Amino acid sequence: MRSVRSVDTGPEMTVRRAVHRLGFRFRLHRKDLPGCPDLVLPRLRIAIFVHGCFWHQHRCNAAARPTSRTEYWNAKLEKNIERDRRTTKALRNCGWKVFIIWECQTKNRSALDSRLLRLLKVNG
Repeated sequence: MRSVRSVDTGPEMTVRRAVHRLGFRFRLHRKDLPGCPDLVLPRLRIAIFVHGCFWHQHRCNAAARPTSRTEYWNAKLEKNIERDRRTTKALRNCGWKVFIIWECQTKNRSALDSRLLRLLKVNG
């Protein structure tokens, strides 16, 4: 698990390029905000998290839980889900809009662009 990265992942880089291509400027990994969001658009008060489907348990095929060491994995993944809930709630209580982009949603560039444009234009 040492090779599992938490920043500058492939899906995160895809989202960064898409947001930049759409003309929005952002900050990365603001440690002063709860959960250290992957992208932050301060002027719009938008925090974007790019979640891996497995690690954050999205409801897609990539999020299947391992069948070995189930006790360990269930506890670990449930902790991740609960931390995500707490982080989202804390950011919203501070007046931020929170968006989650799932790893599987980064596979289709045009769908990602249109989703991001819709989220950012409506909330901007």
